Amino acid sequence: MRNSEDLDRILMKITFYGATQTVTGSKYVIESEGYRLLLDCGMYQGKRDVSNALNKTFPFDASSIDAMILSHAHTDHCGLIPILIKNGFSGKIYCTAPTADIAKFILEDAASIQEQDALYFNKHLPAGQKPIEPLYTKQDVKKSFSYFAPVPYFRLTQQWTQLAPNIRFKFYDAGHILGSAVTLLEITEAGEIKRLVFTGDLGRHFLPILRDPEFVEEPAETLIMECTYGNRLHRPVTDLEGDLKNIINEAIKNKSKIIVPTFSLGRTQELLYMIHKLIDAKEISRLPIFIDSPLAQKITRVFGTYTADFDEEFWNDFGERGESAFLFRNLITTVSIEESKSINNKEGPYIVIAGSGMCEGGRVLHHLKNNIENPNSIILITGYQAQHTLGRKIVEISKAQVHPVKSAPPVGGAVSSEVGQFDRVKIYGQEYHVKAKVISLDELSAHADQKDLLSYALHIKNLKNVFLIHTEMPEAEAFSSLLKKEAPSLSVNIPSQGQEFEI
Repeated sequence: MRNSEDLDRILMKITFYGATQTVTGSKYVIESEGYRLLLDCGMYQGKRDVSNALNKTFPFDASSIDAMILSHAHTDHCGLIPILIKNGFSGKIYCTAPTADIAKFILEDAASIQEQDALYFNKHLPAGQKPIEPLYTKQDVKKSFSYFAPVPYFRLTQQWTQLAPNIRFKFYDAGHILGSAVTLLEITEAGEIKRLVFTGDLGRHFLPILRDPEFVEEPAETLIMECTYGNRLHRPVTDLEGDLKNIINEAIKNKSKIIVPTFSLGRTQELLYMIHKLIDAKEISRLPIFIDSPLAQKITRVFGTYTADFDEEFWNDFGERGESAFLFRNLITTVSIEESKSINNKEGPYIVIAGSGMCEGGRVLHHLKNNIENPNSIILITGYQAQHTLGRKIVEISKAQVHPVKSAPPVGGAVSSEVGQFDRVKIYGQEYHVKAKVISLDELSAHADQKDLLSYALHIKNLKNVFLIHTEMPEAEAFSSLLKKEAPSLSVNIPSQGQEFEI
């Protein structure tokens, strides 16, 4: 029998510092025999004061982290890397090559947005309020570039990456966005091999462009799993193409403007792909489509570098003809702020695609400001909206207007427009009534649904411990109950902020 000191030495510890009972700010620390590994370093997105507090202060000593693994390049997974480095991190950041390329653009854009938003906010600062400062600058971002260490998917090289004498890892394709990876960690402690799977964000089957998620082949005892859609099932993508066709044709008929808040990475490219297919099939007429995001334009060019990672559907639809899925005649890209502003002076119909996806910054705020009170405009929501984000508030108000509650506001404070003060949102500190038509196509999300999540977890042999992250409580509790029903022997946990577990 081992004594207590030996037991302390060989127990692997996991601490959950972000995306716990929420879908943003992913950060997890794995400790084994003195080695500290950080999984993701994401920015928290939500209420400005809460976000600032969580993003400015690191919950752990950055200089004590030996290495970092980045699952993919979305801001809520990579957005605090410059802060990590400013606070003393000196190790390598392991990720796939597409993730490294894209993350650099994402971080540069995040710094630019912070600087621009700070300028705008401080220019319109109410009396007595303290000016805001960006979390980091473009110079801070450039310093982070040398830390990235690209690693290919295991299927391409059949080689593991060694982190320490007792720790190695390999990447499986997560199928979520270009470059996204599921990490399999293999840790040897006192001669005992322990395996841990970290999904990052897990993708869906049968989505256009990317390969489907790869199942982990090795047995593993521990799974850290995203659970964004733990209580929902997605409709088939073919249904979504029909919905998109109807929305666009209705907008053309009514000369409406369609404002699409979207992530520059993943969602923008999927939308362009689907619209291009609809145009080629003559299912919709050509109308101006503005990509009002320099970041989206840069990332779309990166997609062209990694077509070997695309699925068979892409090659059937576009690749075999040598045609770009992301370029067509009526696509208009805007670079300067003046070009962006000029879009609002144009008559509909048109589509404008701009970031950010949860309406928490970027050029989409200006388009919302100019169109949210116009009943003939359409706000098209194409992905999950985290609690306390502007996108979530717009969706909640829209739902309340369809199903009015006159006696008392529901959770979140959104009710029918009949109750005046509850149908408004703040954009750059100014209040606006939500009068535009709000349409949600949540199924465009690149996250696995309940069925896919369950299949992925049950596919892992010898699984004992499951930790549900990147999720809100209703989704987590629903999926936890289902998982326990299907596999009663599993220990299923929904960690809270800062909670530690020994494995």
